[in-house]
Amino acid sequence: MDDFDARAINTIRGLAMDAPHAARSGHQGTAMSLAPLAHVLFSRIMRYDAARPDWVDRDRFVLSCGHASILQYALLHLTGFGVTLEDLKNFRQLGSATPGHPEVGHTVGIEVTTGPLGQGVANMVGMAIAEAQLRTRYGSDIVDHHVFGLCGDGDLAEGVSHEAASLAGHLGLGKIVLCYDDNRITIDGDTDLALSDDAAGRFRSYGWHVDEVGAIGEDCDALEASVRRAMAVTDKPSLIVLQTVIGFPATEHAGTPQAHGYAIVDEEIAATKRRMGMSDATFQVDHDVLEAYNAIGRRGQNERQASESRIAGFDGDRASLLAQLGNIGLPGWDEELPTFDVGDSVATRKASNAVLQTLVEIVPGLTGGGADLTGNTGTVIKDHGVFSAADPGGRQIYFGVREHAMGAVANGMALHGGAIPVVGTFLVFADYMRGAVRLAALSGAKTIFVWSHDSIGVGEDGPTHQPVEQLASLRAIPGLRVIRPADANETVAAWKIAMELDGPTALILSRQDLPVLNGTAGGDVASGAYVLREVADAAITLVGTGSEVSLCIDAADVLECEGIAARVVSFPSWELFDRADRSYQTSVLVPEIRALAVEAGIAQGWHRWVDDVVSIDRFGVSAPGDTVMRELGFNVDNVVARAKTLLGG
Repeated sequence: MDDFDARAINTIRGLAMDAPHAARSGHQGTAMSLAPLAHVLFSRIMRYDAARPDWVDRDRFVLSCGHASILQYALLHLTGFGVTLEDLKNFRQLGSATPGHPEVGHTVGIEVTTGPLGQGVANMVGMAIAEAQLRTRYGSDIVDHHVFGLCGDGDLAEGVSHEAASLAGHLGLGKIVLCYDDNRITIDGDTDLALSDDAAGRFRSYGWHVDEVGAIGEDCDALEASVRRAMAVTDKPSLIVLQTVIGFPATEHAGTPQAHGYAIVDEEIAATKRRMGMSDATFQVDHDVLEAYNAIGRRGQNERQASESRIAGFDGDRASLLAQLGNIGLPGWDEELPTFDVGDSVATRKASNAVLQTLVEIVPGLTGGGADLTGNTGTVIKDHGVFSAADPGGRQIYFGVREHAMGAVANGMALHGGAIPVVGTFLVFADYMRGAVRLAALSGAKTIFVWSHDSIGVGEDGPTHQPVEQLASLRAIPGLRVIRPADANETVAAWKIAMELDGPTALILSRQDLPVLNGTAGGDVASGAYVLREVADAAITLVGTGSEVSLCIDAADVLECEGIAARVVSFPSWELFDRADRSYQTSVLVPEIRALAVEAGIAQGWHRWVDDVVSIDRFGVSAPGDTVMRELGFNVDNVVARAKTLLGG
């Protein structure tokens, strides 16, 4: 190891001790033991330009073991991404650019939000899919880069990493280089307490190239050689299994479970720095080390400029390239959307697929599929190839029965750029995906989640497959836009919203056919709710979502025959309605008029908007869907009776 390597690594290790110590919080050990590997990646391997962190063809770096965030922050500081020494001193503090775990959009240079273990591994798979699609479509002169990542025992213990690794091996994603820090330590103690599987053997069975390099963690040349061997493998993802001593070279806590967290303090920090040949100064970054690292951060400038020149001079399908890189549609894309005639009967999942088939022709980056329920959920993409090792340009992705990985992979695709992923399964299985969905919202990833079979109307499959609490649980996630359209035309509007706005969108769709209603084609879905039927001297407002909107209209007809004037409001999205101004809200839900909501889910949250709710606060039953709906109160007679009760009899 030459003098610069040694001093650079020691600088990183010093910061990895000092920042958590200043915060009295954080994870020191992993950052310390992986400092040489991270140094090699950032100084010898990766292609990037710190002055332009959004360069399209940069290599991506994912810290799946996000608790070691100080490692990445230290390197972002040294290489000139804009993270300052003061930011490191304010590690984990309010308003700091260095939060406890890396957050995309919060800190420059962070590609994905990591922390929940295993998510970063799956994000890498999505990034590699996006890279492969772009490279295949536009050529390696435009896009040709790797996705590098670090993970630990915790990442590989989580099920989402198993799902994602299996998919990556099947798809032959050769641009992935994942480095596994096999330090055999968890918070509870040695990994032997709970883990005895053969990680290398498991990844080989998934179809990965695996290189068990052993205890070379302090040898920069050997580390570089192992990474370059992995990069030379083009037909399968690569796993480098590296054995390290957590917390090395700490004088007392190296190799202990305590080093996983915040344990190296005061005298041990000073002693460890002396062992490394450093002074006792805190946050020590020598000027020449910083200058050398800053030069490394700028080293990719010429390559970046050449890459941008090739994009500027691209003489292929330039309109598609620019639309795809911009995550938008071709000009006029929204004018091509289908419309549906009043009186038709169409399941919203089928209407959604009709929209998807239209959009895929005019939105070059739209891609995705389902978790073994592709046809059922309307996420079939016809005539654009199936993504595979043989055809990495295909836009239909078969994720298999891997809901959690599907969501996390989609987030990686969205955050990579050049892809607008759409993924689908049944609404009840959104529970399997929740970790990824929450991170999509936290990250602002433009992921479109299609969840069909949205209620007890699923029918014969019974309560295990009939969602009742899922809508409320998804609405509880800040930043997730949930839209449950009433019919095919509202479904078209929902897709338009998902395409136009940033961040994730959840489309909640019916299994059963629903009538196309009068007024929905011009309805203000973008405002979240609108008056579908207005009447003079209204006594009550019936408020519905999804399949229950047509039920509200039928109930309003009966009430009218009985001399009770009832307005009907379609309320597809709480989140969008919440953004509307107060005057619009009160024009839709008039405070002086009693309001009754009708939704085939739990009542939780509805009382913010209405006076009472026809809901289902129990699990369903196995029977034909229309029978279940009728028997559990989603019928005209019950809605009429509840309306009368709300009005005082």
